[in-house]
Amino acid sequence: MKEKIFFYYTNDLHSHFENWPQIVGYFKQEKTKREKNGQSYWVVDNGDHVDRFHPLTEGLMGKGNVQLLNEAGYHFANLGNNEGITLSREGLFELYDEAAFDVLCANLAFEKEPQPSWLQSSKVVKTVHGVKIGLIGLTAPFQAFYSLLGWEVESPFDTLERELPKLKNKTDVIVLLSHLGINDDEEIARRFKGIDVIIGGHTHHLFRHGEYINNTLLTAAGKYGTHLGEVFLEWDHTENRLTKKEAYAIPTENMAKDLDTAQSIKGIDYEAQKYLQEKITYLEHEQQIGWFQESQLMKELVQTLQDWTNAEIAMLNAGVLLDSLKEGEVCYADVHRICPHPMNPCKVELTGDELLEVIRASYTKEFTEIKLKGFGFRGEVIGRMVYTGLDIVTTVDQSGTERVKSVLYQGNPLEADKTYQVATADTFTFGRLLPEIAYSKKKKYYMPELLRDLLVETLKRT
Repeated sequence: MKEKIFFYYTNDLHSHFENWPQIVGYFKQEKTKREKNGQSYWVVDNGDHVDRFHPLTEGLMGKGNVQLLNEAGYHFANLGNNEGITLSREGLFELYDEAAFDVLCANLAFEKEPQPSWLQSSKVVKTVHGVKIGLIGLTAPFQAFYSLLGWEVESPFDTLERELPKLKNKTDVIVLLSHLGINDDEEIARRFKGIDVIIGGHTHHLFRHGEYINNTLLTAAGKYGTHLGEVFLEWDHTENRLTKKEAYAIPTENMAKDLDTAQSIKGIDYEAQKYLQEKITYLEHEQQIGWFQESQLMKELVQTLQDWTNAEIAMLNAGVLLDSLKEGEVCYADVHRICPHPMNPCKVELTGDELLEVIRASYTKEFTEIKLKGFGFRGEVIGRMVYTGLDIVTTVDQSGTERVKSVLYQGNPLEADKTYQVATADTFTFGRLLPEIAYSKKKKYYMPELLRDLLVETLKRT
């Protein structure tokens, strides 16, 4: 006898709920088919379902996302970095208290006992005909961030060395829920034997029909719910082995919406918005912003960043403020609307030469017009870099290009080999936007504060 087994999954939704009713509608249809045919199936989320850019997530600190997963009938969820490091220590500890599904993440633990009641390393389930399937979850090991929040995260490779043999001894099939990214998934498939399927995420890659490395099937469904994932397995009970493995990423755009889910999103969003209506301040005058200019509000925000981190210099891109604020009462919903990014303050050490290179690069048109996506940034373009603690003189040549003419710190030119403490957003410590900052050997992150927390403090003084 050959038994058919199904997994349905989402990854990296990032609170983009525009396709969520379609996803849930498809899952409901598939559940009906599988139950009618007496077939085993499981529904899984592979992390970053939560993203605090959305008011529904911000107002309820992720618990609205958990409610949506409950209502959709999910069986398992893994932790992504947006669940793990954009909430406070207590916020993550309590996030899944009401979850009706199992949370699997083997390389994360709270710094002290007791552990959250919902946190599990792995789970073994049985199909209707007795095939034993082991599921294990792994999340991206952002140790510098987790340690500041009171959590410990282990190397996923060390975790697999310890946990995989245990699962092999009591299962027929192993499925890894990996919020590590495509490179780590490929390395795991090369290094570890016995993992049948890796459901991937984190790097937003899309495998329309799955990819094989050795005997491991890799699959991932992109980002933002534009696709959902489906895995089909066939177990031969006579030969006692898997005889077929298939994976698909299916576009959701033209799927029929589940109307109950659409209505539920509206209701949860309404509840979330109520928490964001608390008054912060009253503005006597409109605060205008511009992505390619140094507005007064932006300058004051950068000064708050410098003060908050006790840095000598601060820099922040004007693109972090998405809209102006009108005269009158300002509430948290307004702040979230104009500064939705889950970005943290940080402080790095740069030499004078490195800082001068950063400043020169930040004034180029190519840099200010970058349409950045990811690294915590949820805006449109980077925009003009705004500085405090420095006097920067620029000139504009005949072609209209602005160039840095001189940079003074406390009235003196930057010293090439002297070390300066520079505050900025953690975004610039990732990737290669500003390599000198990304490769700085000394970085200090401030958590759980987000840039909008600093904006609140700025507005209270305005």
